[in-house]
Amino acid sequence: MDIKGKTALVTGAATGIGLEYVKELLRNGAQNVAVLDFDARKGENAVKELKKEYGSGRVIFIKTDVTNATELEEGFKKTYETFKALDIVINNAGILDDGRWELEIAINVNAVVRGTLLGFQYMGKDKGGKGGIVVNIASILGLAAIAGCPVYTATKHAVVGITRSLGLPYHFDRTGVRVVAICPGVTDTNLISEAHKRQLSGEWGRECGREVDELPKQRPEHVAKEMMRLIKKGGSGSLWVCEGGQPAYEIHIPDRQTLKVE
Repeated sequence: MDIKGKTALVTGAATGIGLEYVKELLRNGAQNVAVLDFDARKGENAVKELKKEYGSGRVIFIKTDVTNATELEEGFKKTYETFKALDIVINNAGILDDGRWELEIAINVNAVVRGTLLGFQYMGKDKGGKGGIVVNIASILGLAAIAGCPVYTATKHAVVGITRSLGLPYHFDRTGVRVVAICPGVTDTNLISEAHKRQLSGEWGRECGREVDELPKQRPEHVAKEMMRLIKKGGSGSLWVCEGGQPAYEIHIPDRQTLKVE
């Protein structure tokens, strides 16, 4: 997909890596981007600055609690009504907060599923759309496990699973919508820097912090640049790891029979 001239919607995009995705989309020629976030003040400030740099009329902010089905649906509806198009959806909103694990599941799993299905609804060729792409934000912890944040780990495994399933030819052939996932490693954001404070116990939080500290770090700007590569060439159902500031690479999950322990 050529990003130039396309319309994108990004959740959790008022700050951090979500905002970097928005900036990189605009740098790559996206015509319009909708910034969805629950924090109205930060979202409006972000869009104000984006308009100064990239021009008025290309970016809008929509206050959205992704755990609220009606609000998320309205976010998609307003984006489409404003720009008369939708080509790229990035389900970025997420938290690392096992201390509030029910909310964590609502944001990291339920909202991703709903956002992907809404992507099908608004972009699917079977619904009168032109096709497009949904990018789900998983994690290297969707492919491995650490002890300190088990619920977060489970949510990212879920993102990998829904991406692989909805990315299969059965869905792509009907909708023309690619569903892909990026699995970032430890990225320098508040989500990571404060993770040790938000686990199920102080002991688990310390273990989470220790485990995260052992992993290679990277900047959000790097992940955003690699995201553009994925949007341009990632096949439906594909999983891409972006870790330690290195180029993103696609991975293949082996058939279970090859993993049999003798």
